[in-house]
Amino acid sequence: MNTDINFRYAERKDVALILQFIKELAEYEHMSDEVVANEELLEEWIFDKQKAEVIFALEGQKEVGFALFFYNFSTFLGRAGLYLEDLFVRPEYRGRGYGKGILKKLASIAVERGCGRLEWCCLDWNQPSIDFYLSLGAQPLSDWTIYRIAGEKLLDFVK
Repeated sequence: MNTDINFRYAERKDVALILQFIKELAEYEHMSDEVVANEELLEEWIFDKQKAEVIFALEGQKEVGFALFFYNFSTFLGRAGLYLEDLFVRPEYRGRGYGKGILKKLASIAVERGCGRLEWCCLDWNQPSIDFYLSLGAQPLSDWTIYRIAGEKLLDFVK
């Protein structure tokens, strides 16, 4: 296990690399056909509007994993939390501690920023990730279901 992982925050020049990681994650999740993001959208929303942040896990100078996250807010806690939208480690680097390292880094960012929690979702079929998260002490929220309105249904709803 790699105990000396380095990280860096993404910069504007990394937009193509961020998109590549997103596409690799989508392929792993069998959802490649759902990726409509492009470099222009990512640059606008991550760097111009500053609505999300990205960190990379590095082996030497090579980016081997990434996490995209943003703030959410808990009215019960009265403060922000971090929401992990995507975490992906390239297959050839798995099992070396990068996933755990990324989550520890995000937890430390949450603590440093005074956040009340770190949370994320996981696909029900992804048992390797579920087992990994449980091994870290993460708790599944069995009493909650995520609802979503998106795409055409979102546009129709506002009419």
